[in-house]
Amino acid sequence: MTSRERLFASLRGESTDHVPTWLLFPHDWLGYYADVRNLAAYAPVCERVPRQAVTLNRRNLYMPLYTDAVTFRKEDLGGGVTRNWLEGPGNVKLFRETGPGYIKPMLDTDEDLEAWATLPFLTDKQEITAALESRLDKYLAEKNAFPQELGSMMLDLGEPVSPIYHASNLESYAIWSLTHNDVIKGVLDKLMLRDKLYYSWCLERGLAEVYFLVGSELASPPLLRRETFQEWIVPYAKELIAMIRDAGAFAIQHYHGQIFEILDGFAEMAPHALHTIEAPPIGNCTFTQAYDAVGKNMTLIGNIQYDEFRSRTPDEMRAAVREVLDECRGKRLILSPSAGPFDSEPPQRVIENYVAFLDEAWRWGEWRIN
Repeated sequence: MTSRERLFASLRGESTDHVPTWLLFPHDWLGYYADVRNLAAYAPVCERVPRQAVTLNRRNLYMPLYTDAVTFRKEDLGGGVTRNWLEGPGNVKLFRETGPGYIKPMLDTDEDLEAWATLPFLTDKQEITAALESRLDKYLAEKNAFPQELGSMMLDLGEPVSPIYHASNLESYAIWSLTHNDVIKGVLDKLMLRDKLYYSWCLERGLAEVYFLVGSELASPPLLRRETFQEWIVPYAKELIAMIRDAGAFAIQHYHGQIFEILDGFAEMAPHALHTIEAPPIGNCTFTQAYDAVGKNMTLIGNIQYDEFRSRTPDEMRAAVREVLDECRGKRLILSPSAGPFDSEPPQRVIENYVAFLDEAWRWGEWRIN
């Protein structure tokens, strides 16, 4: 099987000639990962990838959040302090401030949130289409250059909760889930209109076969109540995943953290795969517990913690791989690290452990689903 065949067989819940392994290495550089394909240190790993790993080339078309009625400007206050202003209709003025050793989020007070909720988010189909068409050529060039046998293009288009979370003071955000739930729900509904048009535009054009949904971890325990997760995350993700399925594409839902008490929410969302399952002490759920909750309907992706690629010896890494494969034997699995690659100058031990990870998984051979 090719890496591509192995990937899609696994997402369909079928047996493969080798356990599928995903390093989270994109084919084209992303700003939050090291540029692994162009760094000599990663060469011993990258030379194994075409044969031993699947590649999901994670991309984003970066559609604007607001209409053109919202403007931005930067103000230098001196002493290393900068304010990034957002200004919109109704005399809305909000700012994010950064200085030596601190960041003041844009949404800090109740008044900030209430003002932000009045802004004109981009929800017009014609404007969204125009914005996306201006970005299409660059994406298609990457898509056409990507060697398909390695895996698949993967679009990461976000979820409605993401802009709220990333703009907020997290203490205020947690309080707002109790005091301003209606305000946030109103914004989520507007952002969902935007996201549905965004996803539809991409799905109608067949721009990717895999979609990576990142947002569920942003409104979940222990920061927020389980009830908030069920209200802010589940219905929106469920609808987006249904759109992806209806278009014949595949959905991978991402979640870091304590997932055990909300696994039923992911079962309701019904992605093809869930990444990543984290056992104690980092998370609170073993693979066995996760399989018990989602049954045979979902491929689980994971999980050896990224920090262990720094701390383990190669023999310990090989043992860790065997431990995961033993626990997941006969079940739907894509083996992966929990995160990364973040190091532009990786310690030699990290490289040795990536190699050990890939080689041990490959040595396992056929991965048969019961």
